[in-house]
Amino acid sequence: MDSQAFAATYLTLLRDGNAIALANLFSKDGVVVSPVYGIVPANAFYKTLFADTQSSELTLDGVFHEAASNRLIVLFDYDWTLTNGKSVFFKVADVFEFDAQGKVEKLTIIYDTSVSRTLVQEL
Repeated sequence: MDSQAFAATYLTLLRDGNAIALANLFSKDGVVVSPVYGIVPANAFYKTLFADTQSSELTLDGVFHEAASNRLIVLFDYDWTLTNGKSVFFKVADVFEFDAQGKVEKLTIIYDTSVSRTLVQEL
């Protein structure tokens, strides 16, 4: 899958709350490094994220592929509504690192958590 197609698929699955399909993008031992949820296995991360999510709107802002290191950065706007109805908007840079089979080994999520961390703690 090319970079643009991967980014579009990823954001669609994230918006739709499809934890199973998202986890299937990862290798067996794939992890997510999240500034709010910590370092967790991909399947556990998405289950927790979607348990805390009422809805989300995502707008792609850029896709950057670093071929030499097999990293892909997906930059997007995230308008996140939590299960308690509170919302937060932020720009996200998701840094994907792929294995030789094209599966995600590690996803590092980068964004300003000054509002979202407090809102998640309130849940």
